[in-house]
Amino acid sequence: MKLALFDCDGTLVDSAALIHEVMARTFVHFGYDRPGVASTKSIIGLTLDIAIARMRGKPDVDDEAIAMTAHYRTIYTGVRDEPGMDVPLFNGIKPLVDELARNDDILIGAVTGKSRRGLIHILEKHGLAPHFIVSRTADDCPSKPHPAMVMECCSETGMNPADAIVIGDAIYDMQMAKAAGAKAVGVSWGYASVDDLVTAGADSIVRHPSDILKHFS
Repeated sequence: MKLALFDCDGTLVDSAALIHEVMARTFVHFGYDRPGVASTKSIIGLTLDIAIARMRGKPDVDDEAIAMTAHYRTIYTGVRDEPGMDVPLFNGIKPLVDELARNDDILIGAVTGKSRRGLIHILEKHGLAPHFIVSRTADDCPSKPHPAMVMECCSETGMNPADAIVIGDAIYDMQMAKAAGAKAVGVSWGYASVDDLVTAGADSIVRHPSDILKHFS
């Protein structure tokens, strides 16, 4: 048996434009300049309050980061529903997940810095929800790269971390996987560079979702 644990933003879906717009509006609301897209992409994968603190150059979450996090969450759905703010699956993800789900020896889960509500929305919108039997989100565990998300998914499914494969686009995904004792597979279509993923501990890099299948053969 193998446990496939997918990151969400930047791995399953291309959500950078939406996340950046909500983040930019939040920063402006609090009197800051709009951050650059690269700055926003660099924190995708972290739990939101930690991400906002880091973008402000703060080592820890402070009261303003908490207030900005609350504002971000308040405006998120409204921005998401605006024209042009769709969050599409990356090409090849739906066939990949469908193929993995057809194999009785593979369990599928999600480990994400999104809220549980946000993850459920993505999975249900794209018809993936029936395939994901376990998940951990920012509402459940410490932020990546802490290994709790992986460890708890393994515990819930009765799997050994050595038999889990974390699939993600961020350095935090790779670091989390290695900290948990799981295999780390980096994807080239997300928001971190391949070099950064390798430096962070990726055991392998895939260039297309179909390439992930070889890790479960």
